[in-house]
Amino acid sequence: MAVSTINVNKADLNFAGAKDEESGTAPMPYELMGLLFFAYRDFVRDADALLETQGMGRAHHRVLYFVNRKPGMTVAELLDILRITKQSLARVLRQLVDSGHIEQHPGETDRRQRLLFPTQKGRVFFETLSRLQANRIEAALATMPEGSRRTISEFLANMIERSDRPVLEGLGLTRTLNS
Repeated sequence: MAVSTINVNKADLNFAGAKDEESGTAPMPYELMGLLFFAYRDFVRDADALLETQGMGRAHHRVLYFVNRKPGMTVAELLDILRITKQSLARVLRQLVDSGHIEQHPGETDRRQRLLFPTQKGRVFFETLSRLQANRIEAALATMPEGSRRTISEFLANMIERSDRPVLEGLGLTRTLNS
C-alpha cells in the first residue's frame, strides 16, 4: 500500500490565513476547501444516521458501496481501493458478513481468494443509503446550469490521484467524463 507524503513549507502555512485583497475573502482554494468540508458533512449526515441505527459507520458504508458497485471483487481489490489495513477491513467485513449484508465466496481458480458479493439485504440497505445521498446530489444539480454535471465530474476526477483512473473506470465512475 503506497502512502503519500505531503510537504508543506512555512510560506504555505502563512498563506492559509491570508485574504484576497480585492474581495476580502479567503483565496479560492481555501474557500473551496471550506465548501467541500461543509458539503461532505451534509452529504454523509443522513446516511450516517441510518448507519448508526444498524451499529455501523462510514467504513461499513464504503465497503457496501464498492461491493455493490462491483460484485465479486476480491478482498485485495477492496483493500487497494480503500487504502486501509487488512485488520481494519477484517473487522468491518466480519460485521457485514455476520449481519447478512455481504457474502464471501472462494475464487474459482484460486480458492484462497475471497470474492465479495452483496446479499439481497446488503443491496436493499445500499440502495436506501444511496438514495439519501443521491437526493442531495440531484437537488444540488437541479440548481446548476446545463452541462454542470460534466464540469463537476471532471473537477472531482481531477482531484483524485491519476494512478486511480483505472480503478475509477473499472467501477464505471468515469462514464460522465468519457461521454
